[in-house]
Amino acid sequence: MEPSVLQSTVSTVCTITLNRPDVLNAWNAPMRELLLDILHQVDTDDDIRAIVLTGAGDRAFGAGQDLSESKTFDADRAEEWMAEWQRLYDTIRALSKPLVIALNGLAAGSAFQVALLGDVRVGHPDVRMGQPEINSGIPSVTGPWIMREMLGLSRTVELTLTGRMMDAEECRSIGLIHRLVPRDQVQEEAFSLAKELAAKPPIAMALTKKRFREVTQEGFLETMAAGVRIQREAYGSGEPARMMEAFLAERAKRRVRGSA
Repeated sequence: MEPSVLQSTVSTVCTITLNRPDVLNAWNAPMRELLLDILHQVDTDDDIRAIVLTGAGDRAFGAGQDLSESKTFDADRAEEWMAEWQRLYDTIRALSKPLVIALNGLAAGSAFQVALLGDVRVGHPDVRMGQPEINSGIPSVTGPWIMREMLGLSRTVELTLTGRMMDAEECRSIGLIHRLVPRDQVQEEAFSLAKELAAKPPIAMALTKKRFREVTQEGFLETMAAGVRIQREAYGSGEPARMMEAFLAERAKRRVRGSA
């Protein structure tokens, strides 16, 4: 079985691929931990000057949290879960090398958040992005903080409470997708952009990225602390488990009808 995260390096660019295409690259704990390890290794490799992060397959960059894992969470596990996300998000934010996101498809929930934590995003016209966590009974904490930094409060509230997905053109028009190209050119464009960024002076690149992290660090830490409090309350109520069970049951019915 292939690992849930792949990596390959060409010249000075390392491409990292989320590799659970059978579940639309949905996150589980092992995939988060493996990505964390790879990012640490890549960021300390002097021969690598830029990173591309993408998803396996042609349907999704990532569908967000794997609900078959999180449906079993209680309040204590939810707190551990938030700590896992904090480690990953903090690592992405602390990267000294530019991170290009190659959006090969859907980016939802926590995958949307990871995409927004990248430096530059390349997508194609069929990409959809959004924060639909409320539909699964999961309160949104980190996503709204990241979105507010980029979009302002009004649009963030609307997107978070409706849980709607944005199409690629809307994402481009509000600055969430920087380069929109045909589907078959996404990886090539992302690699070309990463090569361009890799050629920048590395110390200036690292110090500039460090400054971006500094100006948002206080909000990040407050958000992660709030996430622990809010997710403990949510999972302690049992609502996320009920909503996820209902969603998974309905999805199973659709699959049965589709195979009949």
